Amino acid sequence: MKNGIHPDYNPVVFVDANTGKEFITRSTKSSAEKKVIDGVEYGVVTLEITSDTHPFWTGKQHRVDTAGRIDQFNKRFAGDGKLNIAGAKRKTRRVAAKKSEEVEEK
Repeated sequence: MKNGIHPDYNPVVFVDANTGKEFITRSTKSSAEKKVIDGVEYGVVTLEITSDTHPFWTGKQHRVDTAGRIDQFNKRFAGDGKLNIAGAKRKTRRVAAKKSEEVEEK
């Protein structure tokens, strides 16, 4: 590594603002607030959302179905429960252009 171009890498403790849970790690993020844990001085960085309070990690995430996308998917692949790959493929530009040329020739 070249000297003088990288930020300092210090021990820090990330604190969840909602639950107070602490995550001890190292980071380039620094803080004026300090905390001593087991004889080591850590910079304290407060976060609003961590894995302790994020809806995805807590299991409280809700899916929002915008424009009926889930319904569209279910209609498209409804039937006997088998996935119809051939029916799901979209036409490529070449196929669409070829078909339009055939129509013009007739």
